[in-house]
Amino acid sequence: MNKTAHFWPGIVFFLILFFGSFALSDGAHMMVNVIGLIVVVAGTLGAAFMSYPSSELIAAYRVAVNSYRTAPVGEKEVVDALLDLSLKSRLDGLLALEEAEEGTSVLFLRRALTLVVDGFKVDDVRDSLNTESFFFQQRRTKQERVFRHLARLAPAFGVTGSVIGLIGMLAGIGDTGVIIQTIPVALTSTLYGIVLANFFLTPLAENIYSKTQNELLMQRLVIEGVTLIASEYNTLKLQTKLESFLTPSVRETQHRSLEDIKAHYARLREENAALADRG
Repeated sequence: MNKTAHFWPGIVFFLILFFGSFALSDGAHMMVNVIGLIVVVAGTLGAAFMSYPSSELIAAYRVAVNSYRTAPVGEKEVVDALLDLSLKSRLDGLLALEEAEEGTSVLFLRRALTLVVDGFKVDDVRDSLNTESFFFQQRRTKQERVFRHLARLAPAFGVTGSVIGLIGMLAGIGDTGVIIQTIPVALTSTLYGIVLANFFLTPLAENIYSKTQNELLMQRLVIEGVTLIASEYNTLKLQTKLESFLTPSVRETQHRSLEDIKAHYARLREENAALADRG
């Protein structure tokens, strides 16, 4: 799936509105403080490299970028795919799932179908997929923690910048020019730390958390569906069970009768047979 994960016009609009409010306020020119920005950013990044190996920081960055670049597959799409696979396996046998394995764009579902096609027992399929899902969650938790940790550090380095500014003010007591020059450092550094933590780092962590929870739900759905398909579970019963993963509003539009599913595959088989005759 290659959907846009977020409503980018909304993000851009509120970014402009947020930072534009700074520019419209009195004394906007005093909010640009290179020293304070360097203290906050360099301090936060320096602490990050002291806290985590560079490989973990790079992985967290990539996960954050990808979480905004693409959207996860919806529950309804996965349920539809599993119901189609269930009927396909009942009509043509489990080995027919090999063709579906090559066609699916959901990586976890492809992995699950590979195990079934390769002849793994149902318990082994479930155990393997649960293990993979568990370690996926562990990796994502570590990557989310990176941004939450940095969000806690940024305001502290903002205060550090403010202390530097106050020390400069003390050094310039009696010199009005020095005091006026150091006041922006004392005030804006704290502002930079708060904005960095709450407008960037915390939302990044929360976005990773949200995407991870959605991904785990999809994985649980795939595990239940594929193991039941491998057990040759009744398609209609499978539909009822998988619909429990859906919200009531989606469930109402999801329901398809078994006859509808059979008719869909009957058409596909006829089309494939016609193509084979032409070949």
